[in-house]
Amino acid sequence: MAFKIYTKKGDAGETGLFGGKRLPKDHIRIVSYGTIDELNAHIGHLRDYLTSAPLKEQLLRIQKTLFDVGSHLAATPAMAGKLPVVDESDVTVLEQAIDQMDAELEPMTAFILPGGHPVVSLAHIARTVCRRAERDVVALHHLEPVDLIHLRYLNRLSDYLFVLGRKIALDFGIEELKWTPK
Repeated sequence: MAFKIYTKKGDAGETGLFGGKRLPKDHIRIVSYGTIDELNAHIGHLRDYLTSAPLKEQLLRIQKTLFDVGSHLAATPAMAGKLPVVDESDVTVLEQAIDQMDAELEPMTAFILPGGHPVVSLAHIARTVCRRAERDVVALHHLEPVDLIHLRYLNRLSDYLFVLGRKIALDFGIEELKWTPK
């Protein structure tokens, strides 16, 4: 049996968590996983423009892990045992990818301005949305406990996306624009 995309249950400004609890759509929990969904869409957009199979595979894995993180935020605590596990190995994968890309890059001597090529810009847009997602999850954590692995993952992912932007610039032969104060 096929499911309809609309349920009409959210028409009054509420949505349901996995586990049945209903919350207003502007609740920080809903905002948190909504921002992660937005981040996932930006990463998909970035992935569409890349030709490097290893980078595309990394981004696809990241998208899947973001769905896992989002599923935890979209569920009641009682449902946690039924959800995919995000663990330290997911953070380690990001750190290894960062180290591998960073080994190819010139050392940073100044802040770098986002841009120079549309694909580089997409990486930086994803990075800034990732930072917003992290801030949203921190705000949620102030109200309700959040598994800290999800915060570590988002923090490391924003670092990954920054280094990825630099790596794409290198691969595309784009000169990085350094910020120099006035």
